[in-house]
Formats: sequence, structure tokens, C-alpha cells
Amino acid sequence: MDNITDGTWDSLPVKLNDSILETLKELEFTYMTPVQSACIPLFMGNKDVAAEAVTGSGKTLAFVIPIIELLLKREEKLKKMQVGALVITPTRELGLQISEVVGTFLQKFPQFTQILLIGGSNPIEDVEKFKEQGANIVIATPGRLEDMFRRKADGLDLASSVKSLDVLVLDEADRLLDMGFEASLNTILSYLPKQRRTGLFSATQTQELEKLVRAGLRNPVRITVKEKGVADTVAQKTPSRLSNYYTICRTEDKFNNLVAFLRQHKHEKLLVFFSTCACVEYYGRALEMLIKKVSVQCIHGKMKNKRNKIFADFRTQKSGILVCTDVMARGIDIPDVNWVLQYDPPSSASAFVHRCGRTARIGNLGNALVFLLPMEESYVNFLSINQKCPLQKMAPINDVVDVLPKVKAMALADRAMFDRGMRAFVSNVQAYAKHECSLIFRIKDLDFAALARGFALLRLPKMPELRGKTLPDFIETNVDTNTIRYKDKNREKQRQKMLAEGKHLKHAGYRPLRI
Repeated sequence: MDNITDGTWDSLPVKLNDSILETLKELEFTYMTPVQSACIPLFMGNKDVAAEAVTGSGKTLAFVIPIIELLLKREEKLKKMQVGALVITPTRELGLQISEVVGTFLQKFPQFTQILLIGGSNPIEDVEKFKEQGANIVIATPGRLEDMFRRKADGLDLASSVKSLDVLVLDEADRLLDMGFEASLNTILSYLPKQRRTGLFSATQTQELEKLVRAGLRNPVRITVKEKGVADTVAQKTPSRLSNYYTICRTEDKFNNLVAFLRQHKHEKLLVFFSTCACVEYYGRALEMLIKKVSVQCIHGKMKNKRNKIFADFRTQKSGILVCTDVMARGIDIPDVNWVLQYDPPSSASAFVHRCGRTARIGNLGNALVFLLPMEESYVNFLSINQKCPLQKMAPINDVVDVLPKVKAMALADRAMFDRGMRAFVSNVQAYAKHECSLIFRIKDLDFAALARGFALLRLPKMPELRGKTLPDFIETNVDTNTIRYKDKNREKQRQKMLAEGKHLKHAGYRPLRI
């Protein structure tokens, strides 16, 4: 790990609290990373910080440690309902993760309490919890936090609680803006005292971020952390210990190649990225059946209540497969991920880099592989120039077998699976049409018949992109798809009732879908 370290904790120009040093020792964090050694003294010296650092560089500790140190140094001790530190993060998974790190350190500081305010739970429960136990440290996603400021009628006066704020941290700040949280952030900032320390952490600097820096930070110290051994002329965007590969496969063979790869890496921990929620739902179910004796779980942005549990479970597993959308692409720290697989190239080149950054974190080795169609191979050169992210070609995957008949059989056996396939196909085409890199990912180059075969569809959905097209290379099943029943008896009963009433059933594949 010596290439990512920046000295031991006692080499800092400021002395850390003994209990913090003890916790670091228990966690076996002997050395600091560059972003930690740069940010901690500045924060503790009452400076605002705007830090840009390669993904997986240890940003969380760079603000968690100063938060605790600054709260300990307060002249007036925090009361139960007084918020001393606020951390805003774009996703609930990242919020959970930060809360876990803070919780580890607070074991030695029982005088401080923390609360996690994220979606996926009842806001009234959050209000009651806040009123009951208080919170000196708040970790929150913008939507839920903004909602909490409006809960005065429910007995929570958060605007008064944050008047004592010492530290504000915006984590993955560029993603906060990407996800359209700018209005929420401005509302939240309007409640906060101007006299505070602010830290803004991101993997990239954008013009929008620059506006946020000017609005929320007072003469910040700007930090850009490159990995040691990386020349200043190269803006290294991915961890230096990441092996980045690509493989080329024909449209109809892509899923077969993925299954073969996963079967050969059964005992490892893998993330598999798809472009849409519908693709995660469809292919995730297929993989559950096709990859035996392996934990396969799915996570995407439209899941409400289960997301937090699935994420927590996968983090503790030694091996397994997590099928996901870009909701898992940024800032998420899952221990010991061996491979990041990108079944669909993401809509933007920067998202490609963030996905890869889920492995090879904090000096560990890791691997990433993107599946490309023959017509997409120029994307490799584009990434090398645009993102300073060179890829090497992987040897063809061995022992590829045709699993698509099995996926078709799943659709014939359960209408829910048939619906998922139709929805996934429609959403995939829509996502392709919106790709940022439209010179390479051109919808007019898509072979729709081969794509439908690769999705193991029984028939084609009705959608604008296929209007007027004849696809002789796609052979529809000779089964009347209206006769396919739902395994769920209640759903099937409802369908039969509607058919009996002569109601036109809108098929899942026909309606426009959000991605």
C-alpha cells in the first residue's frame, strides 16, 4: 500500500484525539491517504476546503475525523437538539456508509449522537427519532433533509437546531448537482449559519460546482489529489491499481458471454452495471436462475424499501453478484470487489470512470470489464483520450454456451418475466438513443432483430422505434403470448377478470418508460 500512503497519523501537524487514534488503530488504518493528510489539518485549522480526489481515495475519513475534532473543541458543549455537523450526500447507500463510519468513531464519544435522514423510510419516524434522541451529527440526502425543515407542525424545529452548526460537508458534490439537487441545496443552505466550516468533496470539478463553491464556501483552500507516481501531465481519473479491460461480442451473444464470465468467477465479488432499472429487474432474475450456488441481488433507483438492506447485506458478503444501475456508481465503498462489469456502457464517459472506481479502492487491486458491440469499439479510443482511461482488450471468454433458450422458458412459465423482458428491451433502446456519445452509440446502427434475440424476447413490443420496420431475422414464438399466465395467482386472477370484462390490457412493453 505504500504507493497510496502519506505518512502515519502522528505525522500530521495537528495532534489527533487519543480516542480517534485508537479507533484508527483498531480499524488497521496505519497510514493516511494523500487526501486525508491534505484536508484534515486545513479543516482543523478552520479553513474551508474544496477537494477533488480520484475515486476510492479515502475522502470519508478526511471529513469524519475533523468533524469529531471540531465538535470536541467547542467551548459550549452541544445540547441534545443542537446540530453541530451536517453531511449531505447524493444517495442513501452513501449515507448509510458514512453513518457506519461515524458510528464506529462515536463508540468512544458517547456524548455525541448522530441521525441518518434518507429516503426509504417514513419521515414521521425520522421526526420522532430526532425528537427522542436528538442529533449532534446529521447525515442526509437532500430531499429528505429539505422535507425535515418543513416539519415544524410535527414538532421538529430543524431550523433552530442547525443554528449551532460548526461544519457542513457536501460529499460527492458534483453528483449532487448531476442529480438535480441544486434547488434543494440552495433551500438547505439558506437555513444554515454563515459562520461555519464547509468542506466540498468531489471526483470532478465542473462549472456548476464552481457556482456552489462560490455560494457556500468562504475563500476555500482548493486541493487536487493525484496518485503518487502519476505524472502531472496525466489527469489520472481511475485508480492506478485498476486493470481495465474491454471485450467485443455480437449483440445476440452478449448475455451468453456475461453468464460464462460470471460462472468462471463464482467465488469472487462482482458488480454488474446495466443502463436501466428494467434491465436490472429482467437480467437480474435471469442470473438468479442461471448462476447456481451464488448470491445474486439487484439494486436500482426505483426500489423503495429493500435498497438499504440489500446494500448492507452485499457489503458484508465475501463473494456474490450485485446487479445494479448507476445508483451504485459513485462514492459507494463496498469492501473487496474483485470485478466491476459494465454490460451496458454508461450514458456519460465520466460515469464510466465512477463505475470502475467501485473496485481497486484505497490501494487494493481490482479489475473492470466493459462489454462492447463491434460497432462500438471506437469507444475505447474515446475513453483513452477523453477520460485518460486506457483499456486493454481481454482474450475471448471461454466456454460460452447459449443460455437464451432457458431465459425464454422462464418467460413462457411466468408472465411477470415476459413483461420484464419487454420492458427491459424498450428501456434499453430508449437509453441507447439518449447516449451522450451519440457519434459512437447511434441508434440507427442497432440491429433490432439481433438485440431482440439477445434479450430472449418471445415477440417484439410495439414501440415507436420499430414502427414500419420488418425484421425477418427475428422469429417470434409460435405460442400465443396472451395465454402466458402469471405465477402470482392474484395477478393472474386480476388479468383474467379484466380480459373477461373485455378491457384492453396495456402491455408493459407498449407504454413509454422512465429510465
